[in-house]
Amino acid sequence: MRGRELGGDRGSVVAEFAVALPAVIVVVLLSVAALTVSAQQVRLQDAAADAARLAARGEDTARVQGAIGAALAGARGTVSREGDLVCVSAAAPAHPVLPMTLTARSCGLSGGW
Repeated sequence: MRGRELGGDRGSVVAEFAVALPAVIVVVLLSVAALTVSAQQVRLQDAAADAARLAARGEDTARVQGAIGAALAGARGTVSREGDLVCVSAAAPAHPVLPMTLTARSCGLSGGW
């Protein structure tokens, strides 16, 4: 009688693992995508800061756009003046798994060296 009780659970661990594995894989993939997007946001913010410094020093628009485009593929920026400040707003598409647009903004003092 005891052998039948133990034999009834045979293979249940494999079945539970097979059910749980897709959920674990989805969580891991979304975590990696979130980390990738976070890293892209940091790179975009750093590129916006570099571009704002370049624009504030009076560099040409192509060089300012180049600083933004070098950070992330498909990144674009706009330059605006707000009083004594030169501001750069940058935007770029995020990770394909998480369809969103990343944005960053940075300003520099006009004529600053």
